[in-house]
Amino acid sequence: MATEIYKTEIIKLIDETPVEIIPLKIKYLRQFMAAFEAIRATKNDEEAIVVLSECARICMQQFYPKISNKIEDLEDSVDLPTIYRILDVAAGIKINKKSEEPVKDQATESGSTWDSLDLAKLESEAFLLGIWKDYQELEQSMSITELIATISSKRELDYEEKKFLAAIQGVDLDKNSGSKRGQQEWENLKARVYSGGKAKDGNDILALQGPAAEKAGFGIGMGLDYDDLRDPKLMKN
Repeated sequence: MATEIYKTEIIKLIDETPVEIIPLKIKYLRQFMAAFEAIRATKNDEEAIVVLSECARICMQQFYPKISNKIEDLEDSVDLPTIYRILDVAAGIKINKKSEEPVKDQATESGSTWDSLDLAKLESEAFLLGIWKDYQELEQSMSITELIATISSKRELDYEEKKFLAAIQGVDLDKNSGSKRGQQEWENLKARVYSGGKAKDGNDILALQGPAAEKAGFGIGMGLDYDDLRDPKLMKN
């Protein structure tokens, strides 16, 4: 049974202050994605790390505002491995400092994008729950993973209610091919979100992370792991 929507991690600043890191709320993720786009124009690891440091600074606006005003404040408070940990948990950007692959390539291959996500439509669907006074409050309250999990539960409840009412009338909604196609598209979308854009569809092994892994009883990070065969070190073996 799934007990977590997303992973959390406690990092320590250079002065030993503990800070909890969770996925970015949509408000900050928008700023993060805008800054992250600059990495595509970088020419070397040094330039890429400058961009990623700025992305980490944006993250700290949510997690620890005290060091988020200037990039110098961030650099005085955390080392590079800690920046990589922040980016991983907050936005799914995975950087392996031991890899020979350029930092830019690692970041862009693992980073999230808006390409396959109709965020406006998803937010509109969640907004119908009547919990938030406006969309700004919604984006301040929820991360992408929380948004997907909330909508998923709402859709499942709505479908079960429709299925029950249809059964009373002698209709089996599960035989509706259109409904099945829509459900599969939704499962594919969730797989892409939970895998940080790596999974192609709900059947991809990379989809078995986070809530999907817990629901299945196993998954990446729960006893099942994988190697990225694009890593130059692995390709040499």
